[in-house]
Amino acid sequence: MNVAIYKEVWFDASHRLLHYKGKCASLHGHRWKVEVWIAGEPDATTGILIDYNVIKQIIEKFDHQIMLNAADPMVTCIKKFQHVITTPGEPTSELLAALIRDELGEYCRAHQITAKVTKVRVWESPTCFAEIAE
Repeated sequence: MNVAIYKEVWFDASHRLLHYKGKCASLHGHRWKVEVWIAGEPDATTGILIDYNVIKQIIEKFDHQIMLNAADPMVTCIKKFQHVITTPGEPTSELLAALIRDELGEYCRAHQITAKVTKVRVWESPTCFAEIAE
């Protein structure tokens, strides 16, 4: 039996876009919303495809964090005072969608869960989102 599940998670975090010309080049924060769709075969014993709490934990690692491009010179300075999540490029909603999809996919493979992340949508504001789908 193939099933699909959906999970929504909110987090607060700041970022800046190193190579952007405009307001987003300055460090600023958002109330991010992430939506995840996963489809596959539920576990024969538990009947669960993937624990919703696992999805939440993977996404909540961004909560109350500063996200910066790994090449951003601000990383070294801020790391003196707190943890910084560095990304392999600009920490955009587009990139976050891909990173979250990949991490959830890796979790499923590592735990032999027969599931595929079919879509991730990352809302940067109530009117803007990026989506990655299979």
